[in-house]
Amino acid sequence: MAPRPIIIDCDPGQDDAVALFLAMASPDELEILGITAVAGNVPLALTERNARMMCDLANSQLPVFAGCAEPMVRDAISAEYIHGETGINGIDVFEPKTPLQDEHAVDFIIDTLLSKDTVPVTLVPTGPLTNIATAIERNPAILPHIEEIVIMGGAMREGGNRTPSAEFNILVDPHAADIVLNCGRPITLMGLDLTHKVLSTEERVARIGELNNAVADATVGMLSFFHRYDTEKYSSQGTPLHDPCTVAYLLRPELFKTKDCNVSIETESELTMGHTAVDFWHVTDRPRNVSWAFDIDVDGFYDLLTERLARF
Repeated sequence: MAPRPIIIDCDPGQDDAVALFLAMASPDELEILGITAVAGNVPLALTERNARMMCDLANSQLPVFAGCAEPMVRDAISAEYIHGETGINGIDVFEPKTPLQDEHAVDFIIDTLLSKDTVPVTLVPTGPLTNIATAIERNPAILPHIEEIVIMGGAMREGGNRTPSAEFNILVDPHAADIVLNCGRPITLMGLDLTHKVLSTEERVARIGELNNAVADATVGMLSFFHRYDTEKYSSQGTPLHDPCTVAYLLRPELFKTKDCNVSIETESELTMGHTAVDFWHVTDRPRNVSWAFDIDVDGFYDLLTERLARF
């Protein structure tokens, strides 16, 4: 079976970086057509550089494209207080050899989708949805060429991690999220209710460290920094690995439990801006536009991640 063609849209971020490594280690299942960067965890100049650094560390020749530097409507916010001033604190920053492509990420997404007449492409956004929504708005003809959109974002019972109501990726650009979740294509959403279970405990990080390769060492370094914030905030045994859940779902969907639900985005109330209203029990007649991931085999996830990182 041919590998599934994907575009990874990201804002690295330590957990985005691990998601990139997981995808790069899985060429038999995933054909990465390109990596598109968006402003989110840190500004665009850093997210595109960080994506190129991950390509260098993984000895990958993937093309990287810079996208939108600002949300569609609201002012930009970022999360250096979690990810550090570089976005990937925990490893030494260097100027990557992987070049930044001249084409804008939105143009690359549109051109790539329209060129794949018979092979639909899966989009894997692990940051704010600005690039994806802008592409849809600019050229809706791309929609039939999207097989699925697998997103990290949102929350239900977990509330929010940036405001009481909103998860960070959705809060950064709620208007983009509203466009994407209502675009009519199959969507799988990995929210905090799922990702907060995927804790990188000391034992799990130690297993990765025992692999003794450059990618594993970088992963351990980034997670060692990343975990300081969440373990203090949540009194947990490790930081959640949010973004790699998207790639793990493509590789091992049997690890996940999902339910078709309506998910609506709050775009008007400042109090609850970016809230994802998940109609888990179908108490409304709104269309079920999202496959909501709500549970995961955590040990199976870390077995997969460790096995794939050992390939480098």
